[in-house]
Amino acid sequence: MNVRRLIPTAALAGAVALGATALTSCSGAGAVGGEDGKLGVTASFYPLQFVAEQIGKEHVKVDGLTKPGVEPHDLEITPKQTAQLGEADVVLYLKNLQPAVDKAVAQSGVKNIVDAATLTELEAHGASGHDHGAEEAPAEGEGHDHSHGEGTDPHVWLDPVKYAEIAKGVGAALEKADPGHAADYRKNTDELVGKLAALDTEFKDGLKNTASRTFITTHSAFGYLAERYGLDQEGISGVDPESEPSPARMKDLQAVAKKDNVTTVFFETLASDKTAKTLATDTGLKTDVLDPLEGITDTSQGSDYFEVMRSNLKNLQKALGAK
Repeated sequence: MNVRRLIPTAALAGAVALGATALTSCSGAGAVGGEDGKLGVTASFYPLQFVAEQIGKEHVKVDGLTKPGVEPHDLEITPKQTAQLGEADVVLYLKNLQPAVDKAVAQSGVKNIVDAATLTELEAHGASGHDHGAEEAPAEGEGHDHSHGEGTDPHVWLDPVKYAEIAKGVGAALEKADPGHAADYRKNTDELVGKLAALDTEFKDGLKNTASRTFITTHSAFGYLAERYGLDQEGISGVDPESEPSPARMKDLQAVAKKDNVTTVFFETLASDKTAKTLATDTGLKTDVLDPLEGITDTSQGSDYFEVMRSNLKNLQKALGAK
């Protein structure tokens, strides 16, 4: 089991309220949208783009800053994109995931900005799920990060429960920006939250009884998923997919694989699979895909969030020996 260190945020009083109060302009239905009358939403990367499309449907025009095939952490923003960002009615982003986006949002002058990190609680997840127990929790009032900053794991969308909290906040934000279609946004939000609840149940049931509870992955993106379903994530690298593992880390993972009956090393589509395949070769393990859903491409195991998450579930069940 992962042992986590909670990072309290100052914004947990109500995700819906936060989503609504993040918007300070566009007070009437006629005050928003371009020539087509649609609300212009710019989303920093795929998970937020998907939420906006699912909730906004025919009432919104959603543009994504991170194009398919681009690793979100590496995204660079051009001055032209920054200028285009400033023309959006609503901007959705997740602070500290993409430094270039943080800078561009700050420079854009957009008033209707929603930081998805304020809509749920962020936590710290290291590369190893085994070493957190040795860490001492900070004393009350000390050492806590209230700004979802460095040290927190941004990959909240891989937990359907947390993703649903973000969906509620985004829905409230769209209602506030475009009150003329508030009833539709509310209905669409409820539908999406219901689908995410069903997905949560599928993961709970599908991972309830397995031969192993430990999985090894290239990129430590699955800490929230592991926490939710009682699994132990062992990342070759940390939360940053570009960081190189040390020889000592690779040796530790070989020992973990043997001790915890690990059968598979997971890699992903948008980051290099070199270290995963090296570890698999050295330990005689299989390889498979576990997709952090930072973007959808032609090589993704599904065409949208739900399809890829269900592919992830099947791959985890196979690797962990689901009964």
